[in-house]
Amino acid sequence: MFKIIDTPCGKVKGIIEDDILKFKGIRYATSERWKYPTLVTKWEGVLDALTYGDCCYQERAFKDESINNSFYYREYREGLKYSYSEDCLYLNVFTPSDFSNDSKLPVIVYIHGGSFRSCSANEKCFMDPIWPKKGVIGVTINYRLGLLGFGCLEGAKEESGYCGNYGLADQITALKWVKNNIASFGGDPNNITIMGQSAGAMSVQALCFSPESEGLFHKAVMVSGGGINRLTTLQPYTSKIKQFSRLYEETGCKNIEELRNYDVTKLFESYYKLIKENKDMGMIAIPYIDGKYLVSSQYKMLDKLRNIPYLIGTTSEDLMPYILFSMSKKWCLLQNKKNFVPSYLWMFNRALPGDDSKAFHCADMWYWFGTLSSSWRPFEDPDYKLMDNMVTYLCEFARNGNPNSSYLPNWEPVSKKNKKAMILNTQEMKMAKVNEFKLFLQMFKRPVGF
Repeated sequence: MFKIIDTPCGKVKGIIEDDILKFKGIRYATSERWKYPTLVTKWEGVLDALTYGDCCYQERAFKDESINNSFYYREYREGLKYSYSEDCLYLNVFTPSDFSNDSKLPVIVYIHGGSFRSCSANEKCFMDPIWPKKGVIGVTINYRLGLLGFGCLEGAKEESGYCGNYGLADQITALKWVKNNIASFGGDPNNITIMGQSAGAMSVQALCFSPESEGLFHKAVMVSGGGINRLTTLQPYTSKIKQFSRLYEETGCKNIEELRNYDVTKLFESYYKLIKENKDMGMIAIPYIDGKYLVSSQYKMLDKLRNIPYLIGTTSEDLMPYILFSMSKKWCLLQNKKNFVPSYLWMFNRALPGDDSKAFHCADMWYWFGTLSSSWRPFEDPDYKLMDNMVTYLCEFARNGNPNSSYLPNWEPVSKKNKKAMILNTQEMKMAKVNEFKLFLQMFKRPVGF
């Protein structure tokens, strides 16, 4: 069944499935290569929001991704078809089918991970969040990635006074669109939670420090990627320009305009050739200090940390479980030290059925989104119960800034006297101290999928 609603941008058509009204592929901004996004405020006629928009160009667009990373391909993308483009600034809205303009439902805006260079909003575990069944609107977004999202090129700064972090600018523009339009979908523009996993969690943290995102959200959830670590300092854009300038020599382009018009396939070939030949270019396409969206190293800006509720945690067999959990705990302790509103810590340690990958990096996303039925794994009744409980915790947090529900174990906030985390598994959910030595030993094992 289809439904058309009015928004400040114009009419939009979605589809109702299982009592959830879904709008897919809504353009929230326009842009060009290495230029900042322009917010969409109007469209003509009725926008058909029935299919997902294109993903940002990434390495998997040019090769067989099942060979590149077979584990995560099978886990989240096998059987689906994806299209790629530089025109990728789309978002998706999932809302209860019976909403009204006066519903004022809480909203979760999810920012996907993928090392800032891959993934999209329509991976299997993200495609159909069941949050609307708990009275919470879900929004998932695409943004520019890798070279296109975080390239920092000589010539761009002269155009606008700053350069780079285009992917971060996309995320902020998506939040502006949500702020302006979500009431038309039954949402409360004054109750928005941002959520991200891995690089998405790092994005959430960056947004918490960005002066450009002030007032656009009210709570934050960071999954396997946020927290405090002295070693994770941001570089200035000037160092990035020196590294990215190698693209001019590699492609033969004389200026940024020629590079903007350079064939995208050849551009990526040149970029990955440079990465292969220069070790210092391996992780350059990530957020950095540009003077506008990020004005200083996050570690130096801890005194400017926003006083909002945080929900943060990791998995027991994550990429660097000891470091990630320690970062999460320190984040919560700093909140408490500053006498900020409470923050909540978790550890997910359910060993997923079907293989011996255990609680790998991203394993908990099936549960947070309530999408176990979309997976190939032989999930059992206890998994579905855990899923429902985790979705309830998340949705209560989005609603009130507190994850607790009357029928679930009490989730205590972190404090100097209480450094416990909520342990999430199918056997028992409880507050307990995490065995960090065990997490430390886990770091010496190769993470699943990498």
